[in-house]
Amino acid sequence: MVYSYLELSFCLELFDKNQQDNLPMKKRTMLGTLVLFGVLLLSSNVLAQDTIRIGYAVSKSGANAGGAAASTIPNYELWVHEVNERGGLMLEGGRVPIEVVEYDDRSSSEEAVRAAERLIVQDEVDLVLPPWGTSMNLAMAPILSRHGYPHLAVAAVTDRAYELSERWPNLFFYEGTSSEIAGAAIEAFAEMRDTGEIGSRIAMIGISDSFGIELTTAARSLADDLGFELVYDRAYPVGHQDFTLMLNEIKALEPDVFLAFSYPPDTLTMTEQARLQDFNPPVYFASIGTSFPLFLERNGGNAEGVMGVGGVNGDNPLMQDYIARHAELAGFEPDRFTSPLTYASLEILEQAIERAGSIDHEAIVAEMQDGTFETILGEVRFENNMLKDIFFVGQWQDGEFQGIAPTDIEGARAPIVPKPEWQ
Repeated sequence: MVYSYLELSFCLELFDKNQQDNLPMKKRTMLGTLVLFGVLLLSSNVLAQDTIRIGYAVSKSGANAGGAAASTIPNYELWVHEVNERGGLMLEGGRVPIEVVEYDDRSSSEEAVRAAERLIVQDEVDLVLPPWGTSMNLAMAPILSRHGYPHLAVAAVTDRAYELSERWPNLFFYEGTSSEIAGAAIEAFAEMRDTGEIGSRIAMIGISDSFGIELTTAARSLADDLGFELVYDRAYPVGHQDFTLMLNEIKALEPDVFLAFSYPPDTLTMTEQARLQDFNPPVYFASIGTSFPLFLERNGGNAEGVMGVGGVNGDNPLMQDYIARHAELAGFEPDRFTSPLTYASLEILEQAIERAGSIDHEAIVAEMQDGTFETILGEVRFENNMLKDIFFVGQWQDGEFQGIAPTDIEGARAPIVPKPEWQ
């Protein structure tokens, strides 16, 4: 913590009041001199801090490397670059530049845990930024909590989010829960059905890990509550890339909605195979990965009308400027879900640090819990350590992945239904 001279003076005044009546003058003078020397030495060491060390362990190899390379690492690099261009983070004594310490967690939860310990204990970093992926963040959460570090779990989705944040008050979530994401999608479909744009038949598939299981479970329950008929409901294993049989079976059932809770490689592959098989339901929803610029690049005009998790207000000048800056530094545009949320999480962190005037972890957490923050998303806040008012459902419209649900968020677009035919 950086101590102000006012705080140091208060310490000396307190010492004097407590001790002056109990010691002979000579001893009082000597002890006072020692205390003054110690306090000034401490303050000079802290105030002389020439960098703020920020560490992270993110997947640069292994199964998670693609997601981390697309959504996490470029935003860390962009933010650090821009903060240091401004002279650093503003503390009570002035701006202090950021120094980065980074490791590859190799897409392994065990390695992520070891790296977090190394960053905190050996490297003695001031702050730790999160890894990419739900399992990685949940594995790292107990360590960051034990050491009191703020945990910005951006690329993590779980229905246990509120429970975990209550257990670990330093833990913040940004992408909603599985139930909130699935609920927003099913409720959007219900609105389309109720206005006569689609029928009530849903075909759903999901990857058979915690991400897919939680989302399909939540979607299944709400679909039943809202009167949908689930005509197809299957899981597929991690790493599966041939969806031809599944898509053939689904196409024969003529669903109104195709709903896939998938990872980026699966999303890209199944969409290509759906095009080849001319499977073109009125609503085609696949994610994660639909919001990636690579999806638009791979599919061109065929991306029009495809829905997925995420979305942005494409008319927001702050978002447009962020996209341009990201493209200039990284060489490619950001995705329209995890990337802007990652960058916004760092904007929030920066503002919390500056309001606290220090890198004191408790003060930063308190600022994040109670404050409102100006970000590329607009003004945002946390509620029970969950970022509020973000898009859960987006759709490619005229070359931008526009947010369409929840509909009460500024910039929400009306969905294109039915989606255009594959070209």
